[in-house]
Amino acid sequence: MATLVDENNRKTDGVEQRIAMRLRDADVGAPVAEVMRDLMAAGLDHIPLPGHGATLKRWQALERVARHDLGLVKLYEGHTDALAILQEIDVHPPSSAATLRAVWASEARAEPMTIRSVEGTRAIIGGRKSWCSGARVVDEGLMTAVDPTGKRWLVAVKLSAAGITIDETRWNAVGMRGSASFDVVCDGVDARVVGASGAYLERRGFWHGGAGIAACWFGAAASIGARVRDLQRGRDDVHALAHLGAIDATLASGAALLREAAAAIDLAPGRDAMRIALRARGAVSDVCEGVIHHAMRAIGAGPLCNEADLAQRVADLPIFIRQSRAEHDQVAQARALLADEREMRDVGWAL
Repeated sequence: MATLVDENNRKTDGVEQRIAMRLRDADVGAPVAEVMRDLMAAGLDHIPLPGHGATLKRWQALERVARHDLGLVKLYEGHTDALAILQEIDVHPPSSAATLRAVWASEARAEPMTIRSVEGTRAIIGGRKSWCSGARVVDEGLMTAVDPTGKRWLVAVKLSAAGITIDETRWNAVGMRGSASFDVVCDGVDARVVGASGAYLERRGFWHGGAGIAACWFGAAASIGARVRDLQRGRDDVHALAHLGAIDATLASGAALLREAAAAIDLAPGRDAMRIALRARGAVSDVCEGVIHHAMRAIGAGPLCNEADLAQRVADLPIFIRQSRAEHDQVAQARALLADEREMRDVGWAL
C-alpha cells in the first residue's frame, strides 16, 4: 500500500502548476462543467489522497481551482472527495476516468434519503437529498441514506437512473448560483452500496476531507486579496494601503494554519482529526470574512460593479463559507478541547 501511495504522490508532483496552466488556457466564459471535464481529461482530478504524506499538495490543487472559479471548485472538490472516499472504503472502487462524481451528504431537510431494501451491494432508495451541487451535470452521486433500523449508509447513484427527478425550485441563490445545488428526489431508485454501514462517517479520512474544504475558501479569499493588491499599484491611497496591509497579514495567518493542519494530518493520519479540521475551517472562515471586509473598503464600489469576476467572487464566498456551521462547530471544537488532557496542559498552544 505504501508503495502505491508513494507512486501516486510522485505522479502528482507539480499538479497545482499544471492545473494553473490548464485554467489559464480555458475559454473565458466556458461553462464550469466543460472546464471540469477538461481537467478530468488531462488527469488533473488525480491529486494526492489526504493523510498519505502529501495533504498540502492536495490542498494546493484545491486552492488553485478555487482561485479560478468557486462554481468550478464545488465540482472539483466534490469529485476529488468522492474519489478519495471510494479509494478508502469501497471494496471494488470503479476505475472509469470519464465519470464525474459528487458527494451529497447534507441532512438539512426533513425528508431524509432512505434505503427501502438491500440485497448484497444493491439497494433501492427513496427520498429527497438537498444541496446537490452540480446535480444537472454530475454522472454519479455518492449519497448518505438511512435504513429502517437507523443505520447510515453511503450509496452510489447514477443520475441517469429511472426514478430520479431534479427539483430546481428551492435553489434561489445569488451567491454560489453557479454551483446549481438543486434537490435530487429519488423514488425507488437503484443504487450501489459503498462500504459498510457507518463507514462514511467513521473512516479516518472524513475529517481530512472536511479540513480540505477550507483550502477552497482560502483560494477564493487569496484571489480577492490579489486583485486588491493589483489595484493599488501606482497609487498612494494610505487608507487603501492600510486595508491591503491587513489583508496581507490575514491571508498569511490563514496560510500558516492550513500548512500546519496538513502537516499534522500527515504526521498522525490515524488520529481523530476533528479538532484540526474544525480549527482550520473556523479560522479560514474568519480569514475570508476579514478579506472581504477590507477589500470592499480598499477598492470601493467601482471594481465591484465593473469587474464581473471580482463581483462574483465577493458574492459567492460568503455563501460558500457557510458550509461551516459557525458557532455550532465552535462548540464541538471547545468540547473536544476540554476532553483532551494533553491540550489542557497547553501543549497545543505552545510556540
